[in-house]
Amino acid sequence: MDKRDLSTIFRERLKLLLTRSDLNQSAFATAVGIDRSALSQLLSGASTRLPRAETLLNIAAEFKVSLDWLLGLSHDEGVTGEIRESLEIEEAPDGFDRTLLAKWHAEAAGTKIRYVPAGIPDLLRTEALIDYEAGIANKNREAQAGETQYRIDYTRRPETDMEVCMPRHTLEIFARGLGVWDRFPEAERRKQLLHMAALLDDLYPTFRLFLYDGRMRYSIPYTIFGPYRAAIYVGDMYIVLSATQPIRTLTSHFDNLIRAADINAHEAASFTQKLAAMSFPSGSV
Repeated sequence: MDKRDLSTIFRERLKLLLTRSDLNQSAFATAVGIDRSALSQLLSGASTRLPRAETLLNIAAEFKVSLDWLLGLSHDEGVTGEIRESLEIEEAPDGFDRTLLAKWHAEAAGTKIRYVPAGIPDLLRTEALIDYEAGIANKNREAQAGETQYRIDYTRRPETDMEVCMPRHTLEIFARGLGVWDRFPEAERRKQLLHMAALLDDLYPTFRLFLYDGRMRYSIPYTIFGPYRAAIYVGDMYIVLSATQPIRTLTSHFDNLIRAADINAHEAASFTQKLAAMSFPSGSV
């Protein structure tokens, strides 16, 4: 491999480790035993020189990656499955703009985000539904609204590429006012479906919703942030996976959900609008 190519790959992977570590440059440099100025030089690309072998070993040991991956000689970053820490648990506090979830979206800008929601996708909810769901879940309404607006703003960015896949029956159950939505007024359910249809039409193709038959497929709620990480939602916490193979496995699972979809992205807005019309034919509720 050409020395310049080797240096470029090393620099890219060093930047990835820095991003994952959630450390500032000073703390990162201290962790691997070098000065901040030396780290800045490595990150700048001003030179094609690689750090000393001792520094490379320190980086690999500190962040549980292989030297081969660090130097671009392998796509497998883990030293071994037993050594590399690839699973974390993160709490989901109120104040969406300050949470890790917002940071992960920002880091994944320009890559594809894949999302299996736990219910009605956050960015497609009306304010009335946000209030209702915040009440029954005993969550902060302002935080929920901020999350919804953040997701809409994020989806409108020109570099955004987001796919969402969910069971068709979630919308059908919602339209009928069953389950957790049994006390959500009919008029508001109709407004929610029409609001959702309008947004799906407006955001397509940047945002693409696929609906599959929940009797044939099952999925837990999760989000895949490009090639960087996957976050599995478990109530007020996220199980976060950052190793390559689990992310690939979840990506394959998501792709299979899309293949099984009986309502494709270009049909989702029309389906939702028709669902509103069939559920509330008089339009007077």
